[in-house]
Amino acid sequence: MTAEPAASELVEDLNSAIASLTAAGAPFSWTVQPVNGVGVRVYDSAVADMRAVWEMSAPYGDKDYLVYGDERYSYAEAHARVRALAHHLRTKHGAGPGTRVAISMRNYPEWVLSHWAAISVGAAVVGMNAWWTRPEMEFALNDCEPVALIVDGERLETLDPARGGVPLVVTRHHGDLPEGAVRWDAVADPATAPDALPEAAIDPDDDALIFYTSGTTGFPKGAQLTHRAVVHNLMNMLFLGASTDSARARRLARARTPEPPPEAPPLVALLPVPLFHVTGCNCVLHPVTLAGGCLVQMYRWDASEALRIVERESVTAFTGVPAMTREMLQHPDWERTNTSSLRSMGNGGAPVSTDLVQRVDDRLPQGHPGIGYGLTETAGIATAVSSEFCVANPASVGPLMPCMEAKVVDGDGATLDAGHRGELLLRGPNVMKGYLNRPDATAEAIVDGWFRTGDIAEIDADGWIHIRDRIKDLVIRGGENIHCSEVENAIYELDEVAEAAVFGLPDERLGEEVAAAVVLVAGAQLDEAALAEHLRGRLARFKHPRHVWFLDEPLPRNANGKFLKRDLRERFASTL
Repeated sequence: MTAEPAASELVEDLNSAIASLTAAGAPFSWTVQPVNGVGVRVYDSAVADMRAVWEMSAPYGDKDYLVYGDERYSYAEAHARVRALAHHLRTKHGAGPGTRVAISMRNYPEWVLSHWAAISVGAAVVGMNAWWTRPEMEFALNDCEPVALIVDGERLETLDPARGGVPLVVTRHHGDLPEGAVRWDAVADPATAPDALPEAAIDPDDDALIFYTSGTTGFPKGAQLTHRAVVHNLMNMLFLGASTDSARARRLARARTPEPPPEAPPLVALLPVPLFHVTGCNCVLHPVTLAGGCLVQMYRWDASEALRIVERESVTAFTGVPAMTREMLQHPDWERTNTSSLRSMGNGGAPVSTDLVQRVDDRLPQGHPGIGYGLTETAGIATAVSSEFCVANPASVGPLMPCMEAKVVDGDGATLDAGHRGELLLRGPNVMKGYLNRPDATAEAIVDGWFRTGDIAEIDADGWIHIRDRIKDLVIRGGENIHCSEVENAIYELDEVAEAAVFGLPDERLGEEVAAAVVLVAGAQLDEAALAEHLRGRLARFKHPRHVWFLDEPLPRNANGKFLKRDLRERFASTL
């Protein structure tokens, strides 16, 4: 039996593959070019804009592109509808470079097709959070001033009468329309589609997408993501697959494995996260489209429904936040469901505990786990690692994408050496242009081209990134810094735990104390004493939660699946 390679060997294999793929003349070679006045690494083979990406998918023709319930759209029908809608947006609303088209709806097929229509004429797509209240919707519309709003029936009811005269294209609504509004099906009719998209002169540094950050206080900020930024994130996604395959080939060659790996099945991706965030749009929709894959959409997240879809559609790829992956693996239907088609379960958008990486690897005999790290402001992933390379280094979010640069700085902004913790700063062509209408916030977030992530990290000797916590997610207890993710990882080692969130609560003597809210797997038993016994020896005593609540309902989350610790703090602080 061949011994499993050591983690250090796998790191060496992956780093060697990265060097080979980015060498001069290689598929992911790069040169430094000025972008917004700063020299950054630009891929030599990157296309100029996202319109080109969409046009590259036309040859897929009759292949399934979008699946939603019993609805199915081929690439050919999708392109016809996009052409029709693009001409409507251009001729009726003047959509083009320098303008914006807002989309406010659930993850319907119309979201995807509206996105491609607007982005292909050069208008920036504004992804509005489908969970927003009327004041939040009104704020975003006043902030971005779209030439049109494409909206579903639910959001229309929330919005009216706050729509303020914005021209409406309405879908999934069977009642009377407001004056001047048109139905999506009428203006995206494939039977009336012209043979080509409208002409558009798109600059790589024009806005392609505007996604609003889920700010912890006040109204959110709209991150302006350019065509160059979004294209480079797509290139990064391609690089992740290419570097993993190349590194594995090196490993197998060294081990003299006689048989090549089996051919990968057709890509069928389940989309459980919102399209109005970079994970769903940039990291799932875009690469699936470029690859000619099939994207299966859900009305809302439900683990049992996700499992049914995996079996029915032979889903090969799942990308969600860690809580979603954990819910699927722990669901009683997992053992009764045929999940053999799954080749990957990727996680991002929130810290990934090390135990979850191993659980995915154990439950997918033909598949593998993956971790991605990035932010809205970086248009998607800044680092990522997959497969056996992820399993070997589960505490790391992987190496940087080739077009990115990173450094860790102390409180005075001085760069720290490898192995030291500080704030992570990122620079690259996929960093946002800025926050819409917020020059003050932009200047605070981006300094000399370096984006301040607000995350505590360290870069190891191999150049791999380790995210330790959010700066604002520290518990400072009697002068000791406690990283919430470290405590959460220890709690998640218990099979009884379905969800866990650790946060700080005020303490008169120590300033803050560690608190935890825990949700158990159905039928499981665990009390505070058993939890304390589990943590003994795993964590220093001062890191143990002083306050623990076992909840019967799921932890509160935002639209992207992240736990709302602020809500938990407010809820439980009043009980002390």
